[in-house]
Amino acid sequence: MFIIAFEIPFTNIELIQLFGVLATFVYLLGIFSAIHAVMTVRTAQGTIAWAISLLTFPWVTLPLYWIFGRSKFEGYVNARRKGETKINHLVTDLAQSIPAFQSKLSGEASRFIPFERLARMPFTGGNYAKLLIDGQATFDAIFREIDGATDYILIEFFIVHNDQLGKELKERLIRKAKEKVRIYFLYDEVGSHKLPKSYIQELTTAGVDIRPFTTTRGGWKNRLQLNFRNHRKIVVVDGQAAFMGGLNVGDEYMGRDPNMGNWRDTHVKIIGPAVQCTQLAFIEDWFWASEELPKLNWEMEPSDISNMNGLILPTGPADRMETCGLFFVHAIHSAKKRLWITSPYFVPDSTVIAALQLAAVRGVDVRVMLPQKPDHLLVYLTSYVFLEKMDPVGVKIYRYHKGFMHQKVMLVDDDLAVVGTANLDNRSFRLNFEIAAIFSDRDFAAALAEMLEKDFSHSQQIDADELCQRPFWFRLAVRLSSLMSPIQ
Repeated sequence: MFIIAFEIPFTNIELIQLFGVLATFVYLLGIFSAIHAVMTVRTAQGTIAWAISLLTFPWVTLPLYWIFGRSKFEGYVNARRKGETKINHLVTDLAQSIPAFQSKLSGEASRFIPFERLARMPFTGGNYAKLLIDGQATFDAIFREIDGATDYILIEFFIVHNDQLGKELKERLIRKAKEKVRIYFLYDEVGSHKLPKSYIQELTTAGVDIRPFTTTRGGWKNRLQLNFRNHRKIVVVDGQAAFMGGLNVGDEYMGRDPNMGNWRDTHVKIIGPAVQCTQLAFIEDWFWASEELPKLNWEMEPSDISNMNGLILPTGPADRMETCGLFFVHAIHSAKKRLWITSPYFVPDSTVIAALQLAAVRGVDVRVMLPQKPDHLLVYLTSYVFLEKMDPVGVKIYRYHKGFMHQKVMLVDDDLAVVGTANLDNRSFRLNFEIAAIFSDRDFAAALAEMLEKDFSHSQQIDADELCQRPFWFRLAVRLSSLMSPIQ
């Protein structure tokens, strides 16, 4: 019989001393991180929550804070500065073209001028916008433009799947690459975490320049920046046509997922000067991912179909202000008769809640459409908390029940229509890169109103009593979920 003896490198006293040193280090790091939270976290609620947790439970909270606690994407800001000369050259060239198309909003439309300051671009005339309702119409239109591309294609999506739709996109891009069309493809590596390497390799081999957004690159400070996501969905073809909206690349967006059923979503096709403004948002993201600026068509051309006033508003955690939240707040305050908003996720902050309440008190017809069927349980549960705040003042909350509703659109009165990627939640307000197409145009607003009226016919209005009628365990889950609202 052999007896194997192990020599313990530390005595019990030494282990206790070692643990004491480690515990001291962790608690000091917790104090340092709490101070960092006090100095940098944007909301008072978030600051208090993080500071108390870091001081009380540093062992658990420290890794969570350094992954989820940051609200400013410094790496992207630094990349902007690094490429400032090159990007400013593009902006200067674009600015020289804009005066010929710049819209002079007047009368009732002048209340939308603050959007220009948020976008750092003016409304331009000469645009055409077409609503694309649901997946089939959207990707039919996108694929037609891709098939007709002669110079370049810009693609940016949060989610790309290697399924029927994803493979169809890949095959079309490979065909265009063989025709010497330049293709720049950007995807979010977290949203597209299931995308296999073989998908990327096939495109790369064919000559497509495909890259992840990679928020974690750019130095040690960015290594844990998993919380910042690129939620934009953009396609630009030859600088002549642009697309954006709620749809990603996946079969579920075509209504092929049996668990989700019908997928209700909205995209928009744009022709005119707003295409170059959309292109500028893409090129900033591309520069972050590649440190390269491809040569593109920056010459603005008006549409010969219509003369809509349009503005492209990119927002994100690299902005000096909380641009996305400010956009929603001003849009809500601008409403005089009607404010209809759709969002799959409804976790607004106190400022947006107050703006919605005040609009209803002013007599505005305020409606918020949410999905009846959840795809993120935590967010779905949290949305019930806000029923108690919305219902008493007359804000009408609807649940869409004909499948899953994922569109992100807004209608203000009869003269402002918005189609974009941002949800009514903290992630879109402060953490995600988003983009919106804003049109001050009565005809486009009328088309959006007609679309939403059909959606409301497939929805049911709910009130605060619905939560009271739920069992205790459900109400408890709602309250517990709401505690996580700052990071939802």
